[in-house]
Amino acid sequence: MRPAPTILHLDMDAFYASAEQAAKPSLRGKAVVVGGLGPRGVVATASYEARRLGVHSAMPTAQARRLAPNAAYLVPRFALYRTVSEKVMELLGRLSPLVEPLSLDEAFVDLEAGGTADDSASARATGEGLRAAIRAVTGLSGSVGLAGSKMLAKIASEEAKPDGLLVIEPGTERDLLAPMSVRILPGVGPATGDHLRRAGMTTVHDLAEAGEAELVRLVGKAHGHGLYRMALGLDDRPVVAERDAKSVSVEDTFDVDLHDRVRVRAEVERLAARCVERLRAADRSGRTVVLKVRRYDFSTLTRSETLRGPTDDPTVVREAAGRLLESVDTTGGVRLLGVGVTGLADYTQEDLFAQAADARELAQRTREEEHRAPTEGDEENTPAEPGPDDAEPLAARRWPAGHDVHHEEHGHGWVQGSGVGRVTVRFEEPWSAPGRVLTFRVDDPLLRPADPLPLVRDAADYSSWPASLPKSRSGADSAEGGESRP
Repeated sequence: MRPAPTILHLDMDAFYASAEQAAKPSLRGKAVVVGGLGPRGVVATASYEARRLGVHSAMPTAQARRLAPNAAYLVPRFALYRTVSEKVMELLGRLSPLVEPLSLDEAFVDLEAGGTADDSASARATGEGLRAAIRAVTGLSGSVGLAGSKMLAKIASEEAKPDGLLVIEPGTERDLLAPMSVRILPGVGPATGDHLRRAGMTTVHDLAEAGEAELVRLVGKAHGHGLYRMALGLDDRPVVAERDAKSVSVEDTFDVDLHDRVRVRAEVERLAARCVERLRAADRSGRTVVLKVRRYDFSTLTRSETLRGPTDDPTVVREAAGRLLESVDTTGGVRLLGVGVTGLADYTQEDLFAQAADARELAQRTREEEHRAPTEGDEENTPAEPGPDDAEPLAARRWPAGHDVHHEEHGHGWVQGSGVGRVTVRFEEPWSAPGRVLTFRVDDPLLRPADPLPLVRDAADYSSWPASLPKSRSGADSAEGGESRP
C-alpha cells in the first residue's frame, strides 16, 4: 500500500455504446445496445439509457430486446473502438511509463513512476486533466479512480461512474470497504459469493471480522489468505507495463446447430486460419493447439495437441485442429466451435516444407474467400468491417446494422437495418444534426461500405499535454465529477 493515491484506474463509460452515440447524432440520449444480433447473440455493451431498462453486458440479445424493444441494436465496429482506444492509451502513456491495459477501454497507470503525482492534490489534478484530455481528443467520457493500490483504484473508478473521479485517501480503506458487498473484491464471483453468503458473510466487514483462519477453512488456503488481505484493504500488486498473453484463440457461435460433418470441418479450418492471423499480428508462435466444441446439449469439450516446437504456420495449426476434431462426436449438432494456440513463444520452429505449404494454403484460401457466401453466425461473431475498396459483388455485400456506408449522392451514413433485398441508411456524421433516412436496394451501385469517421472533427491540440496543463483546478472545474472518500 502506498502513502499517496498515485495509482490511477481509468474505465471508459459504456465504451462501445458511447462511441456509437458519439458517431450517430440521432442516437444520443437514446437506448443503444451493441453486440451479436443473431438468435444466439450476446450483449457486449449497453448505453446507460438501456441499462436503466435492465439491459446489461453478457445478457442474451433476445432477452435485451424484450426489455428494451425500442433500443437501437448495432453490430460492433471494432476498427473504430481500436482507433479510439489507441488515442486514449497514448494519453495514458504520457503520464507514466507504467501503463497496464486490461482491455480496449480500461487500464491502470502508476503516476508516481511517471513523476506526475506524489500526493493527493497532484493525483487529483492529473486525473481531472486526463478526463478533460480524453473528452477533447475522443469526445467520450471516462471514469477515474485514484488510490494507493490497484484494487482500491478500480473500486474507486466503479464508484465514480459515470463520468466521475473519486480519490480514496490512504488510511480510509477499511471504513470505505466495510459496508460493501463481498462481490466488490477481485476474485469473488457468483459461486464464491454464494458460498460466503451461506456462511453468513455478505459484506467486506463480515470477512474482516471472520478472520483469516475461517476464510482459509471456507475457500482454501491460497484464496482465503488473499481474501482476508483484500478485506483489510491490503493489495501490493504493482502496475505491470506489459502483460504477456498466455494464449490466442477465436470462436464462433452459430445461429443454427451444425450437423453436417463437412461443414463442421470447414468451420474449424476457417477458425484455425483466423487464429493464426491473430497469432502473427502479435508476433508470437505457439506450441499447443486447442479445439473447443460446444454441442447441442450445451456440453463443452476441449481437446489439445502439443507440437514438437512453436509454430505460426496456418497449415500446421489447421491440420492439428482437424485431427482433434476427429476425436469429438458431433452427430447431435454443434452450436459453438473454437480454435486456440497456447504455450506462446517469440520464435517459430523453422520448417521449409511448412513455409512452402503456407504459401500454397494462403493462395488457396484467398481464392476460396473471394467466392465464399456469408454463413450463418458470421454477422454475430465476426462482425464485418468492410472498407471502401471492398471488391465483393454488389449483391453479395452484407450490411451489418450500425456500420458505415457512403453513397455517391447522399454522402456518409450508417446502416439502420437490412433485409428482403433492401438496406435502410441514416445519413449523418458525428458533428452534424440528426440526418434523414433513405432506403436502397442492397445492390445499389452508388452505395458502398465505408471506414468510420473520427468522433471529433477538430480535436484539441494536446501534443504538449500533460506539461501544458495546470497541476490543479479550482472552482466549478474541481467540483465536476471530483470527489474524495475520507
